[in-house]
Amino acid sequence: MRTTITVNGEARALDVDPRTTLLDLLRETLGLTGAKKGCDHGQCGACTVLVNGVRINACLSLAVMHDGDEVVSIEGLGAPDRLHPMQQAFLKHDAFQCGYCTPGQICSAVAMLGEVEAGWPSQETADLNGPVALTGAELRERMSGNICRCSAYPQIVDAIRDVAGEGA
Repeated sequence: MRTTITVNGEARALDVDPRTTLLDLLRETLGLTGAKKGCDHGQCGACTVLVNGVRINACLSLAVMHDGDEVVSIEGLGAPDRLHPMQQAFLKHDAFQCGYCTPGQICSAVAMLGEVEAGWPSQETADLNGPVALTGAELRERMSGNICRCSAYPQIVDAIRDVAGEGA
């Protein structure tokens, strides 16, 4: 099927097998290997990318479903000479060990802060009428779809809080 997807700011017209996942399109067709294939079941979050500003598990989404959409992978968030603030915070707080989950963690954290800013509640949101407080429980709930097998969670939390302006 012919589909046009804007990936990291560049419109791409592609002929895609309708069974191809967005993750496989990014990694195998476009050579963007930042998003990782972890569990391939949407349980680990290693494949998290942003679609129209919303975080999704790219392993669970067919590429043809995103005709006309804007996809941002870790490669589109920043570059070595101009890192995204979340990438800078992950470096500053040593929020990675093996690095496998890091691209998904960063994409998820960027979108999660957007959700908080927009006032989207989570299961842990205490006050549905006021601003969302980024408590430890709130942060854990919102990032629960991204697993770090090396247990860098305290540093990840510090990095996210740093970018959110709450200090670490």
